[in-house]
Amino acid sequence: MKNENKKGFYFKAYEAPNQSPFDKLFAIFKELIVHTSGDFDEAIDWLRELDKEYELTDEHYTIDDFIEDLKKRGYIRDETREDGSSGLGITAKTERAIRQQALDTIFGNLKKSGAGNHKTKQSGAGDEHTGEFRDYHFGDSLEKISLTESLKNAQINHGIGEFELHESDLIVEDSQFKSQMSTVLMIDISHSMILYGEDRITPAKKVAMALAELITTRYPKDTLDILVFGNDAWTISIQDLPYLKVGPYHTNTVAGLQLAMDILRRKRNTNKQIFMITDGKPSCVKEKDGTYYMNSNGLDEYIVEKCYTQAQQARKLHIPITTFMIARDSYLQKFVNAFTEANQGKAFYTGLKGLGEMIFEDYENNRKKRIK
Repeated sequence: MKNENKKGFYFKAYEAPNQSPFDKLFAIFKELIVHTSGDFDEAIDWLRELDKEYELTDEHYTIDDFIEDLKKRGYIRDETREDGSSGLGITAKTERAIRQQALDTIFGNLKKSGAGNHKTKQSGAGDEHTGEFRDYHFGDSLEKISLTESLKNAQINHGIGEFELHESDLIVEDSQFKSQMSTVLMIDISHSMILYGEDRITPAKKVAMALAELITTRYPKDTLDILVFGNDAWTISIQDLPYLKVGPYHTNTVAGLQLAMDILRRKRNTNKQIFMITDGKPSCVKEKDGTYYMNSNGLDEYIVEKCYTQAQQARKLHIPITTFMIARDSYLQKFVNAFTEANQGKAFYTGLKGLGEMIFEDYENNRKKRIK
């Protein structure tokens, strides 16, 4: 249900069976922490407002009781703020819980494959057993030979009177490669991400947190780097994501792509990719003398050509770029089409609702590459 007075927040009056009062409030609190960019006081203020409207608590368990439980369970701590005042702030335990909730919300509805091991289509001397068998070929590793299946094959082929085992009797258990992927996620934090009464940065943060949790828990050999781009581009840590805010920036897509490629050049993994979440056109580039050239009116040919050049450079480095454009303007789609063609990557035109699902589907699909 939508509350028109809550900055575009959405609140569902849903309670899971046997959910404790703490768990019910904690799920809402984690959502509010993301919306308020980690501001505990503001999140609690919103929680109190929601409590008044939806009667989330009663005399047996109040918001103050909830805050005390947050302290006891290590989700918040006393801290001294930049202005010298004291207050409460969230801990690393809360940051992890937020990432897990984002993963459950976005990724939980997708069709899951094997537990943590996404396979390539190629079989061979890989590191994951498939449960299937094939004939032995010269060069197959001896430890891949299935003794049980090979003995069974020998008895079928030669009888059980005298034991004989020939090379043609040998059976090996097939295996598949588990690819490793290095991913850079680029998030547009230009001012347009909160323009027109639509909060676009919060869904982008949730996707980033869910992707981070997915990779660190299910694909520990993969790497994920996150960068944000406005007038310039810089990396942020996973821990920074809940606190991410939009700034008074233009959109320097070129700077973001350059930084992403610099990061991926240093990775040893064969498979590399860039995900870019943006809702606006490129409107800024930094010149060699350190000045900025900016133009927010339409598509500036000078800026656009520099974007195409970066897309082509990434293609030469075998780095596909998948663009998730949160916009429907035809002229922007035309730009993204040309950008995607220059890189031979992918582009999705999406609203906010399906953003996470499409990124995860694409992440899983892109991982299905054989390590060369």
